Amino acid sequence: MAKVNVLLPRIAILQQQLQARALWRQRQLTEPVPGCTRLVQRNGQQLIDFAGNDYLGLARHPQVIAAQQRALQHYGCGSTASPLVSGYSDAHAQLEQQLCALSGHEAALLLPSGYAGNSALLKTLFSASDTVIADKLIHASMIDALRDRQVTLKRFAHNDLSRAEQLLANAPGSALVTESVFSMDGDSAPLVELAALCQRFDSPLIVDDAHGFLLSDSLAVTPFARIVTFGKALGGQGAAILGSRQLIDYLVASAREYIYSTALAPAACAGVSQALQLAASGQLQQQLANNIQYFRQECEMLGVTLMPSLSAIQPLILGDSNRVLQVATNLAQQGFLVGAIRPPTVPQGQGRLRLTLSAVHQPHQLATLAMALAECCHGA
Repeated sequence: MAKVNVLLPRIAILQQQLQARALWRQRQLTEPVPGCTRLVQRNGQQLIDFAGNDYLGLARHPQVIAAQQRALQHYGCGSTASPLVSGYSDAHAQLEQQLCALSGHEAALLLPSGYAGNSALLKTLFSASDTVIADKLIHASMIDALRDRQVTLKRFAHNDLSRAEQLLANAPGSALVTESVFSMDGDSAPLVELAALCQRFDSPLIVDDAHGFLLSDSLAVTPFARIVTFGKALGGQGAAILGSRQLIDYLVASAREYIYSTALAPAACAGVSQALQLAASGQLQQQLANNIQYFRQECEMLGVTLMPSLSAIQPLILGDSNRVLQVATNLAQQGFLVGAIRPPTVPQGQGRLRLTLSAVHQPHQLATLAMALAECCHGA
């Protein structure tokens, strides 16, 4: 007699537990509204998107779309093979060269996502004999990669330079890992100071620059390795590891995520290349900075206390997961799509709304969101 399948009953129990704690996650269909850059449609309702990471508004920029369309005609829909077989094209090479010219790194390696980039870099570099020092709030992809390799992971309190120094002093030569702009708090790492510490202790610095690339002063330092993603400031898809020629050549030959994956679609590379050109002037970054300042001023006047972030990520701590979901639902009813962030993405009791601003948000959209936040939060 066949054994009873124990997995589905187990899944059912775990589902009930997650639902009871307001931690059950589900996908929802979200469609763009044609001709309206930050409007989306969900469940038949139009919403202003304050949840996506398209910080410079390039995801639907006509020049970016046109560049991808031209590349589709030339390359087709996909790369059809891994980079080491036949999936590496001049579209990939051109984007890598652009990234190097902009960042000052010698070489670059493209991957399908930031998660894959962090995994490829850290799993290829480190083993169980290594110690890695990391900020407490590094991304889950980095934590997972280091744990998979059974690395000795020493974490310092968020942005605590004194503790980072102590850990480096106890294990000189150990790599230090941080983000440039932290994805859930929206604040920045003290990269210049961390780079100085790493130089002092002969320790390689690795920076996850997903949310800071082109939006912060992260390029003021040149770390041992930098991971950049294309789905944030550049509005595209994919990621890159930037570093020395020796590092990148080693990853090409050794990183399993690179060797055994179909290469990023050439058309995606062409879109990111065009987005890089549009971002080069700095005009979109200035508009984003203006929007951040205006939104924070509006919130302050209305008594809405945001976390101290100067980035496009503006978190509002609400605490209880049920309250986070309720406020997010109330905001959706008023026409705003926001991120409802709950554990384990953030610590227990620190559930929050993650409000992401874009260069193409209009002042009236920012002002009405601030008013809706004040109404929802003060009335909740």
